[in-house]
Amino acid sequence: MAAADTPPPVPPYDDPIGLQSFAVLLREMNSQFNRIAQEFARAHDLHLTDVQALIAVLDADREEDAGPMTPGRLRAHLNLTSGAVTACLDRLEKAGHIHRVRAPDDRRVVHVLYAQAGRAAAREYFRPLAQSTDAARGHFTPTELHVVVRFLGEMNRQLNRITP
Repeated sequence: MAAADTPPPVPPYDDPIGLQSFAVLLREMNSQFNRIAQEFARAHDLHLTDVQALIAVLDADREEDAGPMTPGRLRAHLNLTSGAVTACLDRLEKAGHIHRVRAPDDRRVVHVLYAQAGRAAAREYFRPLAQSTDAARGHFTPTELHVVVRFLGEMNRQLNRITP
């Protein structure tokens, strides 16, 4: 049973752990995340692609042996042209969200780093999402959360296998 008194929401359809229920719930969650990202983009006079780029820059350090984000890696990640990535990075740099620096060991390589002001703006804007995530976590035991983390990790691995 969940750690909190409130029962979990009832998944759609008759089979709460069936493929269709998962698909509906994952689509709904994705839709909510997209809505929040679009609102952030609008509030900061950015494009949705800019927000996706910011997320990629933020998450770049999680990728083993990849190092800081580069325009080339960002281009591949977002599936954009090099010109579109340059325009995106120009907007993000002008808005104070990122800065570009030359790699000390190879001046031809440009690293894209999340600026402190950008981090602060994102942290403040997404604080309600973090609080909602923490509130949702409070409805589950540590054992249940381990299963959720395993599922989400495996879901991401599977999605990475099917995307070009």
